[in-house]
Amino acid sequence: MAAIGVFDSGVGGISVLREIRALLPHEDLYYLADSRHAPYGPKPESYIVERSVACCEFLLAHEVKAIVVACNTATAAAVKTLRARCTLPIIAMEPGIKPAVAASRNGIIGVLATSGTLSSARFSALLQQYSGAAHIITQPCPGLVEQIEQGELHSPRLQSLLQRYLAPLLEAGVDTIILGCTHYPLVRAQIQALAGPAVQLIDTGPAVARQVQRVLREHHLLAPGEANGVERFWTSGEPAQAHEVLRQLWGEVEVAPMVASPGNAG
Repeated sequence: MAAIGVFDSGVGGISVLREIRALLPHEDLYYLADSRHAPYGPKPESYIVERSVACCEFLLAHEVKAIVVACNTATAAAVKTLRARCTLPIIAMEPGIKPAVAASRNGIIGVLATSGTLSSARFSALLQQYSGAAHIITQPCPGLVEQIEQGELHSPRLQSLLQRYLAPLLEAGVDTIILGCTHYPLVRAQIQALAGPAVQLIDTGPAVARQVQRVLREHHLLAPGEANGVERFWTSGEPAQAHEVLRQLWGEVEVAPMVASPGNAG
């Protein structure tokens, strides 16, 4: 009956939380937004590992039964460390290179992601393993996470950033775009409107939710289907700011401050 813990550098993991909730309505979900330290993308790998460990320790202190790293950058930098330190199941993100290659009609694929994800060894390995003959065009998106963190989901500034980052991909003729950061599905409608209906968007959130379900079933950890699960939210940033953003993304919720546990790097 323990909860599933989910963390991200900020509110981006809400896109994954939505998918988990839709698939597993009876599970309790604990969500931690490390917004004080967002975005992770441009920060050194050692810093991202430190923050990821702190987030895991916080969730472990709340006795979760599994942890979802709902952040591509944290996955790339820290998932090996987290799995070495933690005996609980750790489910992580992966940019959707494989499904994008399968879905693309012309073999020209764009990737929107943070600089941290795009420069990681994990991403390079995925490209080598799955890209095949496809032409993969990567596009870092500085500033986009910050706009979403501020709740500026429909602002002129957000629209300008999306236009700037999509332009080279569309000019290259991509027919498929990977949303390689969990923040980006939160503005999926805006991206789709700019890209046009002929361009497919690949979001791995649903696949992560299915993986959570599989892992919990394998470990006999699925909650009994008797009552709807509840959600709890924490942030390392300002609870009032997080509340305003989460109200847009999830609904009316309470957001508590992240308080570091003993030995936590928080």
